[in-house]
Amino acid sequence: MSITLVFVESQNGKIKKASREALALALSGPDKVAAVTFANDGADLAAALSGVSTLFHVTGAGDLYQPDIHAATLESIIKDKGIATVIAAHSARSRDLFPRVAARVKAAMVSDCVAVNLEERCAVKPVYSGKLLARIRVNAGVNLFTLRPNVFPAELPAGNDTPEVVAVSAADVTPRCRVVEVAAGAAGRIDLTEAAVIVSGGRAMKNKDNFALLQELADVLNAGLGASRAAVDAEFAEYNMQVGQTGKVVNPKLYVACGISGAIQHFVGMKTSKVIVAINKDPEAPIFKKADYGIVGDLFEIVPLLKNELEKALN
Repeated sequence: MSITLVFVESQNGKIKKASREALALALSGPDKVAAVTFANDGADLAAALSGVSTLFHVTGAGDLYQPDIHAATLESIIKDKGIATVIAAHSARSRDLFPRVAARVKAAMVSDCVAVNLEERCAVKPVYSGKLLARIRVNAGVNLFTLRPNVFPAELPAGNDTPEVVAVSAADVTPRCRVVEVAAGAAGRIDLTEAAVIVSGGRAMKNKDNFALLQELADVLNAGLGASRAAVDAEFAEYNMQVGQTGKVVNPKLYVACGISGAIQHFVGMKTSKVIVAINKDPEAPIFKKADYGIVGDLFEIVPLLKNELEKALN
């Protein structure tokens, strides 16, 4: 029987939601499922992996992501274990790692998938800034897929059949480049790529301090806080908050755009949101043509009112 391998990312000892989506897809397919983690506490993840046959826990790779070491280690696992399919969330790490692995094992790769049929080795992904959907069938010895977060269900089967944990030593290679430091973002901030609700601000926020107003609304909704490129370029927000063609592609259930005009570069990063709410004082702003609900008015008046009403409703 063929084996599908899932690259699992975790944070604070818990499997990330996007990785759970990848696991759920793998378990719905026809093949035996294994998982691989590079986390130091990776062996502790086994209890949450019911239905997975084997968990490969890589040790000795260090605390930080090292591209050459991670890629060489995955190459070794794929070749030694006869892996036919590898799946991961479409994250910052997999976007860097999977092309390296694909080149090493001469695999076919489809990234940012919004649908995958594992039995037919067929995937659907957006192309041309989301204007079209391409259906791609792959037929290589090894096939790699990365999945757009918040598109696939994340429910894993309940049960006590936890996987066998197999320790794997990291590849002994001399890296051509090395990550020496990762600067942490704001503590407690929700990852935009996994957020069910996102509140974003544009240039109309006027300055960095005013984003505190949106953070208050985001806290009420348990939402992630995003920004347009114009806001980031004006240094009102950090780059890791940027949504759009040159930032993050998100897929929340609810996207609240505050003071964002709706330029195509921003829209392609959030167009698959289930519901879009726009707040803008310009009734001709392009965002209103794309929004499900629109409020014409001053965001500095509307956002506090909206926050207060939501607090009442949710409490």
